[in-house]
Amino acid sequence: MKYFLLLLLFLSSLNATKINDVSNIVGVRENQIIGYSLVVGLEKTGDGTTSKFTLQSISNMLKAMNIDMKPIDIKSKNVAAVVVTATMKPFARQGDQFDVTVSSIGDAKSLEGGTLLMTPLKGVDGKIYALAQGSISIGGRNTRGATPTHPTTGTVFQGGLIEREININLFNQEYATLSLKEADFKNAVAVQKAINSFYSTQVAVAIDSRSVKLKCPKNRSMIEFLAEVQNIDMDYKPKNKIIINERTGTIVAGVDIELKPIILTHGDITIKIVEQKNVSAPTGSMAVDKNLVIGLNEDEIYTKKGTTTVANLVRSLQKMGASPKDIISILEAMKTAGSIAADLEVM
Repeated sequence: MKYFLLLLLFLSSLNATKINDVSNIVGVRENQIIGYSLVVGLEKTGDGTTSKFTLQSISNMLKAMNIDMKPIDIKSKNVAAVVVTATMKPFARQGDQFDVTVSSIGDAKSLEGGTLLMTPLKGVDGKIYALAQGSISIGGRNTRGATPTHPTTGTVFQGGLIEREININLFNQEYATLSLKEADFKNAVAVQKAINSFYSTQVAVAIDSRSVKLKCPKNRSMIEFLAEVQNIDMDYKPKNKIIINERTGTIVAGVDIELKPIILTHGDITIKIVEQKNVSAPTGSMAVDKNLVIGLNEDEIYTKKGTTTVANLVRSLQKMGASPKDIISILEAMKTAGSIAADLEVM
């Protein structure tokens, strides 16, 4: 059995950060737009005759050009039906250009070398906000000449053009609201205190764990006020989080996420976390570094006081040869058992 003897460390730290990094202004946001179109100019890598919606779309396009062609008579493999998606930035103006993503929805083998036909891009309200058109890039070939990993998805760089603006009137407003990116009462109060301290008056009030309402001072415009507010420093305590990508085996965690006492067995791995003031490894143990010592039989791991965190546990498991799948299963079990207090986000 592999055995791990670990210690606990309780850490809490505050980080100075700008309000702009932890909050958004309510109403100032991106908007998603979407459209349907055709990609032409493919080298026999387009949709086949089984994609009836593609044939119908080609027929409709030709009919708009006064060419009457029935879908059943169309045999071209140089055309593919696609969905076009993009994001409108806040305060986007008519004539602004942006990138669009093109994705095949038929049985096309590749969009390489294709050209996206003019595509109306609509918002959730059904109105057209932009147009898209242009040559598609799918990332090119690698050093060995192999085709890209996802040849049925590409990008038209600067292929989108804003046609309709989304008006956001901030200048004439007296009030604005900040929305914290993560709900936390303590951080909401910290934002309130930082802003009121900067102006030496009550211009901000936290109304819940995510929202801070602002009142613009009389000697400033709302734009000037928000520019100043976003640049104010505050004491911010980030929320501990562990992010796991099960597909790739990637684990991202803060270095100071503590582990609470627990005994856990997973296959031939046993983890025992206890609170101890002093830990001494057996004589003859091999020191990997100043914080990690492997026992004589290579079935024990000892850590110095103050180093037992999620990051240390993962590193210790890797030293013992545990697979990424085993490490992820162990972390999930520890979270369920209450040994890990941080949020666990599985992708």
